[in-house]
Amino acid sequence: MNIKKIVQKAGDSAFYLWLLNQGLSRMIPFNKPHGFKVVHIDENSIKTELPFKKRNFNHIKGIHACALATLSEFTTGFLMVSRLDPSKYRIILKTLEMDYHYQGKMKVQASFQIGEKWLEKNVYEPLQSSESTVVVCEVKVFDLENNHISTGRVHWQVKSWDKVKTKIK
Repeated sequence: MNIKKIVQKAGDSAFYLWLLNQGLSRMIPFNKPHGFKVVHIDENSIKTELPFKKRNFNHIKGIHACALATLSEFTTGFLMVSRLDPSKYRIILKTLEMDYHYQGKMKVQASFQIGEKWLEKNVYEPLQSSESTVVVCEVKVFDLENNHISTGRVHWQVKSWDKVKTKIK
C-alpha cells in the first residue's frame, strides 16, 4: 500500500496513523530521533506533534528552536506532497522563517491546512505563466495548554519536473 492510499484512509484511524508514522520514520530518517507523529490527516489538513523528550531539548530544558522549525517544515511539506502529484511537481524548501513566542515545556502540536482553491490560486495558476512558484505556508505550533509556542512561515518552491534543469539520475 502506498503513502497516498494510507493518507486517504488515515484520518483519525489509530491503525493507519500508526502505519503512516512507521513509514515516515523510515522514509525520513533525519526526523526519526525527534519522534514526530502525524495525529490527524485528511485531504485538506494535517496535525502533527513533537514529544517533550530529552532529544528535543535546548540548554534550558525547553523544546529546541530547531526541533520546532523542523516540525513546521515537516508538517507543511508532508501535506503539500500528499496533495501535489510528486511525478509532476518538484517541491523544495526555499526559505524557512520562524517566530518564537513562548517556551515549550510540554508536547506541542502543529496544524496546517490547504484546499483546492488555495492550490489553484497559489500553485496551478502561477505555474501556467511561470517556470516555478513559491508558496508560503504558515503553521502555528501550540502546546497542550494552548500556549502559542511558534509560528513558522515555510516557503516552498514548486516546479513542474519538465522545467527542472538538474534532474535526478
